[in-house]
Amino acid sequence: MVAATVMLLFGAVAIGAMIRVRGIHLKKTPIYPAENRQLSNLPTETESWIRVGSDYVEPAEILEVLGTENYLTRQYTEKHPKNPDRPVMIQVHGAYYTGGIDTVPHVPERCFVGGGLQQSSSSIVLPLDIDPSGWAEDRSVPEEFGGESKKVYTTRLSNDRAYTDAPGMRVRLPRNVGPSEPISMRFSEFIGQERTIYAGYFFIANGQTKANANDVRALAFNLDDDYSYYLKIQINTNAVDSLEEFIEVSGSFISEMLGEIMRCVPDWTDVQRGDYPPDNPKRNQDPKTDS
Repeated sequence: MVAATVMLLFGAVAIGAMIRVRGIHLKKTPIYPAENRQLSNLPTETESWIRVGSDYVEPAEILEVLGTENYLTRQYTEKHPKNPDRPVMIQVHGAYYTGGIDTVPHVPERCFVGGGLQQSSSSIVLPLDIDPSGWAEDRSVPEEFGGESKKVYTTRLSNDRAYTDAPGMRVRLPRNVGPSEPISMRFSEFIGQERTIYAGYFFIANGQTKANANDVRALAFNLDDDYSYYLKIQINTNAVDSLEEFIEVSGSFISEMLGEIMRCVPDWTDVQRGDYPPDNPKRNQDPKTDS
């Protein structure tokens, strides 16, 4: 009995020491974007899209289920539709979570089916056709902070003040996104009483994009990170005739809104370097010894 107790105490001390020495972070600290920028600050208009009506305000009981007050549910419609008699309207939903992330439950495959819709086939993950012409490599970022390509890119916001409150500003993209590394979305088709509903979503989590909820959990619990967050971006519509058209519509919207979306999450390069937030534990670490 005594020997077993000693061994247990020794093991607990050893594990604690190992956690401290290796810089393992079992508890994640909440983190917010610069100036705590909210999703409601996303522009109401881009070159091709404009808001319809007012943003949807969730009732208190739905907010409790949603688990965050930093969310956006907004309708956009095409400004220059191919078919003037039938412009495409989309619903854009975003929700930001940080800190103690234990699950990622709010995805269409669960919520839509739970609401009575029937999923017509399995979800598929496909890349978005996003225009990278305004992207540029950020050569100030060390290779260890980049993705597989060892590079981090920036995008330039619109120069038109009607489309942004920071005209011409350059914003870093997720570290796994570049001209040869597109953003992928998970697409699903649901059968409703009157029309087919299409839904697609992806996540931005700890500086990367993912199209799978399980991958988000893995990023959020990276033992090397002090902080964790994720942002879900989802697009729904019943105003298209095919999945191919929906993918095209989603790519158009994300192309024009991506830089603004990235302003609503922390700049993960600054987090890794210890530059943000002001109380980041990495700020005072010696880069030579920083694991």
